[in-house]
Amino acid sequence: MRILASAAHKGGVGKTTLAAHLAVEAERVGAGPVVLLDTDPQESLTDWHKVRVPDHPTLLSPTLKTLPNMIAELRARGAALAIVDTPPGSRVAISAALAVADLVLIPAQPSPIDLRAVGTTVDMVEDAGKPLIFVINRATPRTRLAAQAAVALSQHGKIAPVTVHQRVEYAEAMTDGRTAGELHPEGMGQKEISELWSYIDAQMRKRVSALVRTSA
Repeated sequence: MRILASAAHKGGVGKTTLAAHLAVEAERVGAGPVVLLDTDPQESLTDWHKVRVPDHPTLLSPTLKTLPNMIAELRARGAALAIVDTPPGSRVAISAALAVADLVLIPAQPSPIDLRAVGTTVDMVEDAGKPLIFVINRATPRTRLAAQAAVALSQHGKIAPVTVHQRVEYAEAMTDGRTAGELHPEGMGQKEISELWSYIDAQMRKRVSALVRTSA
């Protein structure tokens, strides 16, 4: 089972929306069974899932103490992918997710405040010894801010070659348990998430291959 953590010490960067969208997309293209793990006490991901029809991907809400055992149980049950949504501002909770993750996705909005805030998350990921990928999220279309943000973030780590833009369809879909792609299958939101998942999937596969070669 592969484990992706969506993490950011700063709140309001869209990590829950990305976690939900990536889980649905991964299951849509056959990368499942997918399980969402909501470790955020605000339970935004859980609220989204409660009104979702159908009710998959599966969602579970582990505590920090039960997270490792739940991961082990999911592996035993044959889950293929777990996506862990983390709370903002909690070093303890984020560290717990990082400890079990194979790859960490760090959403970052292209604003000076958000870019300055990523350092805290990067430090935590480096302390955990895990690989990370930045995704520029909630970018305003047709502006140069995303490109400028990419330059700044590249000093800290790898950046996904897909920018997720600020689109009404993301917010609309999350209000009733759907995703942008389910709301508008041919829309730009679906295109962005599809491309982002393809990239993340490839990166996770490379990591697994590298670990196999190392242990051989």
